[in-house]
Amino acid sequence: MATSKVLAGAQVVPPTGTLTNGRVIVDGARITGSAPADAEILDLTGHWLVPGFVDIHNHGGGGASFTSGTVEDVLKGIHTHRLHGTTTVVASTVTGEMDFLAQRAGLLSELAEQGDLAGIHFEGPFISPCRKGAHSEGLLRHPDPADVRKLLDAARGQARMVTLATELPGGIDSVRLLAEHGVIAAIGHTDATYEQTVEAIDAGATVATHLFNAMPGLGHRAPGPIAALLEDERITVELINDGTHLHPAAFELAFHHAGTDRVALITDAMDAAGFGDGRYMLGPLEVEVKDSVARLVEGGSIAGSTLTQDRAFKRSVTVDGLSVEDTVRAISANPAKLLGQYDKVGSLEPGKDADLVVLDAAFDVKGVMRKGEWVVEPL
Repeated sequence: MATSKVLAGAQVVPPTGTLTNGRVIVDGARITGSAPADAEILDLTGHWLVPGFVDIHNHGGGGASFTSGTVEDVLKGIHTHRLHGTTTVVASTVTGEMDFLAQRAGLLSELAEQGDLAGIHFEGPFISPCRKGAHSEGLLRHPDPADVRKLLDAARGQARMVTLATELPGGIDSVRLLAEHGVIAAIGHTDATYEQTVEAIDAGATVATHLFNAMPGLGHRAPGPIAALLEDERITVELINDGTHLHPAAFELAFHHAGTDRVALITDAMDAAGFGDGRYMLGPLEVEVKDSVARLVEGGSIAGSTLTQDRAFKRSVTVDGLSVEDTVRAISANPAKLLGQYDKVGSLEPGKDADLVVLDAAFDVKGVMRKGEWVVEPL
């Protein structure tokens, strides 16, 4: 069987702009510039061909948790999101005891080392009790650099991001520690002022964890973290575009002020993503998912999402009116650059991994390829 494939006839979206009746050539696990005579040709006329989606903030899916599940559970969650076009995923944890988080880091780092995950994101325990969201308040702690270093060591080089309330004691020193180790310091679940947020950015923070959510609102006399995060060119803002976490006007505001190169679409997905309504556990807290919206049983706070990246892509184009090119930047290229993996994923270019998604004219997934192998067979 030929290992080379020519995906022809689609509207292809490389970094240079959409190509009508374009083609992508796959040789083995990579995209290449030319095809041998015996290459398999697949006609994708009437479809879109876009890079595989990259999700830097994801807690699980398919009924499985990245925070508490077995290796098999984590792999099930990864596969669930691949079916929806996410070919690169970072596993996010939630607040827990330090020893437990270190143990989880060991398990997840093994999956990252073998290529199933793109790394680990620690969301908590270094967050504000005032903005804890779906995190257990009794397990929260200040971002002591020694504790942050403990998690980095447990992750064996696979930590990609740590979310911090940088206004807490130790916050700024922890931001500097993360920057020194090449790990993203993300500002989130924070009660910081505008001035405190600027200080954290100057110290090396580069990401806003799910902008607008779990932080003070934008005020005209006390602009808070949102204004600081939107105005600074050094910050990439995460946005959860599920229609629940953000009003369309807030989504448009963020895109308008941050610009297309500073937005990363994320899912913040929990176990129910790609699975269904019901009762779930998010760390030690019980969650009820009803009509695809996840909320804590006690208190009713939004508890992650049931979003998959294909839905985020479709909504961005069909509801919010983004161009396909801008959506591709936000859902593939920008997060890949944040992870330092844009040389391998995030765009359709020769030499990169053959990670791609086939969408029909309505922007529904019709095919998913990862490293040259079909996860979802097209057509």
